[in-house]
Amino acid sequence: MISSTSRQLWLLALANFAIGMGAFVVVGVLSPVAQAFGVDRAQAGALMSVYAGTYAVASPLLVAATGRLDRRRLMSIGLALFAIGAVLAALAPSFALLLAARAVMALGGGLVTPVAASVGVALAGPGQQGRALAIVFGGLTLAQVLGIPAGAWLGYALGWQAAFVVVAVLTLLSLAAMVVALPAGIAVPVASLKSLGAVLRSGRLMGAVAFTALFIGALYVCYTFVAPLLETVYGLSRDGVAGMLLLFGLGAVAGNAMGGRLTDRIGSRRTLVLLCLAQCLLMPALTLPTWPLAVMGALVFTWSVFGWSFMVPQQARLAALEPAQLPVLFALNASAIYVGATLGASVGGMVLKGLGLHALGLFGAALALLGLASLAFRR
Repeated sequence: MISSTSRQLWLLALANFAIGMGAFVVVGVLSPVAQAFGVDRAQAGALMSVYAGTYAVASPLLVAATGRLDRRRLMSIGLALFAIGAVLAALAPSFALLLAARAVMALGGGLVTPVAASVGVALAGPGQQGRALAIVFGGLTLAQVLGIPAGAWLGYALGWQAAFVVVAVLTLLSLAAMVVALPAGIAVPVASLKSLGAVLRSGRLMGAVAFTALFIGALYVCYTFVAPLLETVYGLSRDGVAGMLLLFGLGAVAGNAMGGRLTDRIGSRRTLVLLCLAQCLLMPALTLPTWPLAVMGALVFTWSVFGWSFMVPQQARLAALEPAQLPVLFALNASAIYVGATLGASVGGMVLKGLGLHALGLFGAALALLGLASLAFRR
């Protein structure tokens, strides 16, 4: 029989599933959006950049400023904002208003994911935090497997607006379940603007957080424009793009498991070094040559495995550095994911305009090398 704690953890995972699908579904519908609003695909990549940039700036500030607010109420507010943003996106009559709707979604998402992590740790109790975090963040991973490919399929079949409608419905369902099933008054470490300031002034801690931005940035140079790459180079359409994104999602699940095993066996820092080296090889191989489709599918899967293995070792590394500041570090690490996505989408857009699709992997590898170099600086 499933315990009440496990049910509550899976409820948090459902919230993260809705947030993850809404955040990244634009990757699969860039081409339909670009066609609908008469912009090129590099400009359409701003849908990811605006979300990521807004999240990166707002999330740690909002989490710190609302540290004394009840966690269930705070996550409910975040989910409500996210749903409103998704509805506005589906109804947006212009590209500018669609970008504004993405910013509203980012404000909501920035209140949900880092708070869900701290609530998950509090619900689990001593000795079970790792399992709790694996469940809570599993929602984001599952969004890669099911949510994003499903959104891409809907975007091509019914119009890109359908993807945002589905996100809004899932978010409202998660909100209703949270109000009913998650208890109020969950005790968590209190984050504050003062504790945020202390972490921001620490070169050691911010250097460790910066690795996340560089590593994710490397991935998103290619990932933001993987659908145009598959369409242009391999001639894929709706089903083919959705199928490749499903492979990427399956790789994310395998990578999450592999990252945990590698961290236990060789330690977090060595695991991160290995993952950076793998990305330096895989991303140029992904975009420079034109492969048979089966080989390309295998590359997409492998690239995702070695990409999404980073979360467990990076979180373990941060937790070991400063356990007392864990809530703020979790918020900043989540923020750094979106800083990296902004960086990667921006770099990828410039590369796409200036050098074309095949050059994306080289610039992704360059950012992975910068991430590798950051691991050498421990102070």
